Amino acid sequence: MRTLAYGEWPSPIGAATAAAHDGSPEFTGFVGDEVWWTEPRPAEAGRRTLVRRHADGTEEPVLPAPWNVRTRVIEYGGRPWAGTVRDGAPLVVFANFADQRLYRYEPGTEPRPLTPVSPVGEGLRWADPVLLPERGEVWCVLEEFTGDGPSDVRRVLAAVPLDGSAAGDRDAVRELSDGRHRFVTGPRLSPDGRRACWIGWDHPRMPWDGTELLVADVAADGTLRDARTVAGGPEESVAQADWTHDGRLLHVSDRTGWWNLYRDGEPLCPREEEFGGPLWKLGHNWFAPLDDGLIAVLHGRGAPVLGILDPETGEVVDAVGPWTEFAPSVAALGERVVSVGAGPRSGHEVVELDTRTGRTRVIGARHEDAVDPAYYPEPQIRTFTGPDGREIHAQVHPPHHPGHTGPADELPPYVIWAHGGPTGRVPLVLDLEIAYFTSRGIGVAEVNYGGSTGYGREYRNRLRGRWGVVDVEDCAAVALALADEGTADRDRLAVRGGSAGGWTAAASLTGTGVYACGTISYPVLDLAGWGTGRPTTSSPSTWRA
Repeated sequence: MRTLAYGEWPSPIGAATAAAHDGSPEFTGFVGDEVWWTEPRPAEAGRRTLVRRHADGTEEPVLPAPWNVRTRVIEYGGRPWAGTVRDGAPLVVFANFADQRLYRYEPGTEPRPLTPVSPVGEGLRWADPVLLPERGEVWCVLEEFTGDGPSDVRRVLAAVPLDGSAAGDRDAVRELSDGRHRFVTGPRLSPDGRRACWIGWDHPRMPWDGTELLVADVAADGTLRDARTVAGGPEESVAQADWTHDGRLLHVSDRTGWWNLYRDGEPLCPREEEFGGPLWKLGHNWFAPLDDGLIAVLHGRGAPVLGILDPETGEVVDAVGPWTEFAPSVAALGERVVSVGAGPRSGHEVVELDTRTGRTRVIGARHEDAVDPAYYPEPQIRTFTGPDGREIHAQVHPPHHPGHTGPADELPPYVIWAHGGPTGRVPLVLDLEIAYFTSRGIGVAEVNYGGSTGYGREYRNRLRGRWGVVDVEDCAAVALALADEGTADRDRLAVRGGSAGGWTAAASLTGTGVYACGTISYPVLDLAGWGTGRPTTSSPSTWRA
């Protein structure tokens, strides 16, 4: 082991390698017996393609460049595709990023547009689709810009004909909901097709603040009637809703202070842990009902794990494997459950669980890096004490190198990372950006400051009215604690953040005196201007700050 100053260790992890690791598979689903998902292509201008896993296990990118399967609804987007099997072959509908139109695709043919291009404002956008071939329609969220002003936008549930008749005719799109809410998720139909449920909310609330779960009857002509609110409110966040195989309504609500799962209004597994999360993107799924009555769930404090819930006993059996984090991309078919999992030694992969055998395996987007795992970070889950004795959750990544160590009389520099959101959370997964620093002898501490999700509503609400205060204090508390305990060099502390985390980093640099330097990426700096801009879910909770 060679001794070399911290920050000067040679590393095989360059900026290009770290950048190529960016992104993860997302929005898994079944098309017949096949698993499909979207996957990033960093080397192809960052587009996302649709990937198909055949029955023999081979993967095939379905759409070549320049097709980009991604929607801009509420700017963060949402589920951009849906698929089924018709006449023995896949039928897929997807949103294309360049023009935001919906397209119909069948293998062996060119995609055909289903929706028109609007000359008004930023046009028409679509998300969270549900294919209903028996009706000849796809039901989804329609985001329509009606002018050039920041508030000239509306969102409703809509039905788009599958025959392409709306490709040049906006009037051929049927509107299903009445526009009572500024934001809506896509509909979920009961197994008998007679009821539909969806989630709605309005400014100034964000979806993790308060939403409403609506249910409507589906008439024979395909219209929605008697829409009524059955759960949720100004201080209750319903994050997801769906139906069991026998037509009972499932939903995730934080009415008790934790996102828990309910069936027809009754709690199925009341725990002080999260069975849901912030609805950043429409179509995020933290649970999926199985045909035998069991429910695949993501749950936990901080990092969510994949498990199978028996709603009759409230018992949860977790999947076995190396994954410490699962993304809200759960889908189920028969005894098969798929999601996207990752861990400290692997990036995000498509994982399948066989509920009959309990076997879990990687089936897609298998993580591979041209980096010796000996250079991977070795994270530590830590809890620190902040102002007023409050808990602060963090992940500490000490400097790590298989062939080098620092001088005995020297402490390493550390970078404090502030995540975005500000209601995000840093996942405990392999991140080569972190490895870029740790393999050079620079430590990293990722701080899940007050306001982060994954630790209950009380922890999340700490940031209300105190954005730029609580987050800054918590990051500083972690930095100083690392210095005080002899882990970090007090004179070589840095802070880094992007988006909402950029605001935290900027406020930290100007207001604390803790850091020697910092890095700010695509930051929120003009709060007044940001708060009066277009009301989309991509805007941080400036009205709460």
